[in-house]
Amino acid sequence: MTALQALLGFTAWTLALIGLVFGYRGLAYLKGTPITHWPRGVRHADDPALLHRIEDAHANCLENLPLFAVLVLVAAAMAKLPDVNALAACVLYCRIGQSLAHLWGIGSMQVHLRAALWAGQLVLFVMIFAKLI
Repeated sequence: MTALQALLGFTAWTLALIGLVFGYRGLAYLKGTPITHWPRGVRHADDPALLHRIEDAHANCLENLPLFAVLVLVAAAMAKLPDVNALAACVLYCRIGQSLAHLWGIGSMQVHLRAALWAGQLVLFVMIFAKLI
């Protein structure tokens, strides 16, 4: 997998997560929930816990996608993609794993796994950065 493919994969994963939220809300709307039921920053007790975890996993993606995009696009501009391809693929795998752990639950094991995979992404970002300077 190339770094550009990993970036596209990260983007696709982010879109898939928000697509799940949009699908849930769309169905709820069609069943009579007012469109104003979901103002930004408000969590409703009647929404399933899984929906809240999907929203959080999506927010986590949005926090890291710009950093990843900058690193991959700078690597492309500097013709250093071959130097970062493997690391970028690992970023994507860690991101998907972190999101899946988020969706899995909120127990201690899941939180530790999420934290480890997030830390792994940060280490990979630094490693990619180091290859670019």
